[in-house]
Amino acid sequence: MRAWLASLALVASPVIAQTPVDRVDPFIGSEGTGHTTPAATRPFGMVAPGPDNAERGWDYTSGYQYRAPLIMGFSQTHQSGTGLPEMGDILLMPLSTRRQSGFASHYDKASEVARAGYYGVRLTDNAVKVELTSTTRVALHRYSFDHGGRVWVLADFQHTLQFYEGPRVTGSNVHLRRNGAEGTVDSVNWATRRVAFALRFDHPVVASQRLPARTGDKAPRYLLAFDLGTGHRLQAKIAVSSADVAGARRNLTELPGWNFDRVAKASAAQWNRLLGRVAIDADETTQRIFTTALYHAFVHPSTLSDIDGRYRGADGRIAQDSRHVHYSTLSLWDSFRAAQPLYTLLVPERVNDFIRTMLDHARAHGYLPIWALWGRETDTMIGDPALSVIADAWAKGFRGFDGQAALAAMIRTSTVDHAHSQWSLFDRYGYYPFDQVSNEAVSRSLEAGVGDAATARMAAMLGDTRDAARFGKRALDYRKLIDPETHLARGRDSQGQWRRPFDPLTATSPLNHPGDYTEANAWQYSWTPALHDPQGLIEAMGGRAGFTKMLDRFFILDAAHADKFLGQEAMIGQYTHGNEPDQHVPWLYLRSDTPWKAAQMVRRIAATFYHDTPDGIMGNEDAGQLSAWYVFATLGFYPAQPASGTYVAGVPLVPRATIRVPGHAQLVIERIGTGDWLTALSHDGHALNPLAVPHSDLAAGGVLRFEVAPAPR
Repeated sequence: MRAWLASLALVASPVIAQTPVDRVDPFIGSEGTGHTTPAATRPFGMVAPGPDNAERGWDYTSGYQYRAPLIMGFSQTHQSGTGLPEMGDILLMPLSTRRQSGFASHYDKASEVARAGYYGVRLTDNAVKVELTSTTRVALHRYSFDHGGRVWVLADFQHTLQFYEGPRVTGSNVHLRRNGAEGTVDSVNWATRRVAFALRFDHPVVASQRLPARTGDKAPRYLLAFDLGTGHRLQAKIAVSSADVAGARRNLTELPGWNFDRVAKASAAQWNRLLGRVAIDADETTQRIFTTALYHAFVHPSTLSDIDGRYRGADGRIAQDSRHVHYSTLSLWDSFRAAQPLYTLLVPERVNDFIRTMLDHARAHGYLPIWALWGRETDTMIGDPALSVIADAWAKGFRGFDGQAALAAMIRTSTVDHAHSQWSLFDRYGYYPFDQVSNEAVSRSLEAGVGDAATARMAAMLGDTRDAARFGKRALDYRKLIDPETHLARGRDSQGQWRRPFDPLTATSPLNHPGDYTEANAWQYSWTPALHDPQGLIEAMGGRAGFTKMLDRFFILDAAHADKFLGQEAMIGQYTHGNEPDQHVPWLYLRSDTPWKAAQMVRRIAATFYHDTPDGIMGNEDAGQLSAWYVFATLGFYPAQPASGTYVAGVPLVPRATIRVPGHAQLVIERIGTGDWLTALSHDGHALNPLAVPHSDLAAGGVLRFEVAPAPR
């Protein structure tokens, strides 16, 4: 009888269905060079409260490494997966007893929990459990101490995440209040930034002590005391603003009251609604990797404008747009390749504001953003990748911005010298001579072609035939650097002479080994023209047969020169999935004599370099780019020409996927058969060209059917 009752109980037990949030693991990518953070953020949020293990060093660009033994505190702003440390503003650290130094604490690793919109951990040295959640603009902390009575919180306004040695805070204006603090902190690190904040506790501050300033300190650090009585819990909320303290105070109204559980639940619900836009048929491991990839792709760009639309622009002045959201953390050299195109498919409601942000940036700064951080330009990386993002959005039918104004900004960006785009020099030669620029001559020349093609396309779509022809012609100047002997992009000097000696396997970068390439070598950067002129590159590499041989050789060449600081990781031959320049190359097999190798290589990359473990992203996540690549790979198509408004189709990694975007018809993706050879592609029964799948077809919903077969032997 007992056995029967037990079996009945098992049968009767309810099965709790998993939600998308249940499949998100924010720790994926937080060990090694993925540089992600487990911080508790909302989709595209301004704040991301999370743990900092260290404040300096390349390993801690997000402030966090999964295996680090100590937590130094919890700051309110973080980047996910970038290549340089920045942010980490307004660090708080709860303390069960008062002390003057040594505030970092060991923590119980088993207690550490991260979910979409939530982070929790127990600090063993400080005898307190810390929990974090947030709204878009306000961080919320909950501290549960082992005892009641007097407790302390370190409020460190000097703390920032930094790459360079020495203090980076240049000034501050901080005032304590009866229930917290508010003020501004100025810093110069990767970007020149001002962060305004409003900090409030749910208990009054009963005592405070300003800690002695250390050498170089420009902002205060305080110990704040609280009397909890018989209670054990203290809460804090922190709003930030790029504008001013008044903006931070207004942002606080986004989080009325102190109901931590309600805020965390609302955050999870918002993530569920967004992540639930894509469902795949796959095993649980694949589900976790895929859903976490979606999550990481939707962390950035970050909201910058306050609740009333105010923000500090690229010129350092306060601007306001009450109707639209202004964004930052625009890692465009990375994200123009896959992340930005993914947003046009899965979060189209935000795309017009992304573009408006770029146009506002251009009006304030003189040219379109390259790498915008906290609203300011860092001029990091090369080229003008915003050109591709704007042209792609217009090609896909987005009309929530002024097309003529966009084209004017694109033309100005493509003609007036700025940052790494020296058009007066480029126009003289049709490339950057390596004896006229300090480094990256070849990469800068090739990226110029990508931007020119985007400007030409935008002009053509708006009926400007003159500028379409002008920039279309310049977009083909890359051919001057394709060496007919090696079929690789090779440096030339101002006399037209090729770089000698020429080692196509040595990677170069301004930070390490100055040379002709950006975090890459000749083999890795030579595929760049395929982003806008694949047929031209095929011809330059010896026609389709020669192109096929070049691809085959690329994926088997010795990888002995690997250097993670140059992006040389997650390698297959010379292919480096851990960095962006050649992430489109596997899809180029679709144009070769062996098109099935595209699916084979994409599957190999996905299986080898993506895992549901802390080291499951190999290479900087770069604000969603590596994750966006995986999402596209899973769905079976990719924006191999990111300004074209089209995709190329391979073979989905899953048999079925469904995309449901509110306000749009449902898109069902089906894989019929097994194998790596795409034999037919159709949308609602109409045949499609796998090399030019229109975005408009996917956005219209329906059924996208891939018919596949085993690859020929």
